[in-house]
Amino acid sequence: MLYYNKLKEKMKDKLKYIKGLLRLAMGWIFLWAFLDKVFGLGFATPIDKSWLVGTSPTLGMLKFGTSGPFKGVFQAMAGLQIIDWVFMLGLLLVGIALILGIASKLATTGGITILLLIYLSILPPEHNPLIDEHIIYILTLLLLYANGASHSLGFGKRWEEIKIVKKYSNLK
Repeated sequence: MLYYNKLKEKMKDKLKYIKGLLRLAMGWIFLWAFLDKVFGLGFATPIDKSWLVGTSPTLGMLKFGTSGPFKGVFQAMAGLQIIDWVFMLGLLLVGIALILGIASKLATTGGITILLLIYLSILPPEHNPLIDEHIIYILTLLLLYANGASHSLGFGKRWEEIKIVKKYSNLK
């Protein structure tokens, strides 16, 4: 029994770092999408299609990349500045919050909302009739939130001690 408890403690310690690294990776996915769309870093967004040169970061996807039962809804939003701003601010804020390990409830909700909307815009997924990376990312965010990953390699504990965060639990 003693050996089992020692092993359990070692695994718990390692799991703490894995949760923190996974949260950082998820944050980087969101932040990178923001940076690439703003500056056209040449990965998903060429420089001549960046937001800085005036190209809508959502137009191409919403107008030409949508499919399925919600296609019309998403195509109607294509090119709207409010959609561009909400999407881009969402990517930025979710990315930063996940990386820092702060506002995990808001970051998780925001991230899941973005991912779910993208998923709904491409139904059915291209390579699988049901599951794609957006669903896996949603499940990952839920797992990280449920397991307190903001306290692992992040500022979650300190963030939760701030007076306004204590007063308004949604900011946790």
